[in-house]
Amino acid sequence: MLKPLLAASALFAGHLVALPAMAQDADTVVATVNGETITLGQMIVMRQGLGADATQNLPDTALWDLMLDQMIRQTAVAQGAGKELSQRDAAALEIERRSYLAGSVLEKVAATEPSEADLRAAYDQAFGSATPVIEYNAAHILVKTKDEADAIAKQLAEGADFGQLAAEKSTDNSGPNKGDLGWFQAEQMVAPFADAVKALEKGKVSAPVETQFGWHVIKLIDSREMTPPNFDEIKAELAVQVRRDKVQAEIEKRVAASKVEKTEGLSPDLLNKTELLGE
Repeated sequence: MLKPLLAASALFAGHLVALPAMAQDADTVVATVNGETITLGQMIVMRQGLGADATQNLPDTALWDLMLDQMIRQTAVAQGAGKELSQRDAAALEIERRSYLAGSVLEKVAATEPSEADLRAAYDQAFGSATPVIEYNAAHILVKTKDEADAIAKQLAEGADFGQLAAEKSTDNSGPNKGDLGWFQAEQMVAPFADAVKALEKGKVSAPVETQFGWHVIKLIDSREMTPPNFDEIKAELAVQVRRDKVQAEIEKRVAASKVEKTEGLSPDLLNKTELLGE
């Protein structure tokens, strides 16, 4: 809705609507459309939704007129739905109502600035007991059978290029990248693969290794020790995480405190019965 609003700015010569010389509140009527009111509160909420960046170059007078025109147009078109809402419209509006109210509640939770103690606790939880972690950069060639893996290992021992063989023979999507798997921690890989990588020296190639994915021939490209980041370097990221954790905790708390009763026996196939909405 924002783009049409701003794109229309050149089409309207703004004249600030004169309000009565009295104290205004959120219920102050700004305009009516067929008797339906547009209020100052609605205008303010609309302005908040636009954000500062989108309207920073517009003077207040022009912004007022553009917003009010948009509100009038929207109201006039919406009235075409009539007073009796269809079942689809009623359901959609209820979903929007719940979504908005839930977002409003959680926005207040997330708006609280995390304290230094909160940030320290988040840091300690993530890194407090962490020891330096070894990361590995390896490449592999994945094939289906041990015979294929043995043949590849023999070719490599005779001087074949690892990357070329990976591009030609590997059955997974790392093949076109010469088998390169990028940087990873050992625990991110299945145990036989991880054990083989940890046992390799830089530049060396493993004997064929079997996993549930097939047979791997692995080359260790490099390894490095990763130490926990400094607290001050990641305070912004920690603040985001603290806010997310508080929002999640609020959701879990409210759900746990609610009496939820699910109707048994309803088939998931009902989701496809759009005729239930009167269509």
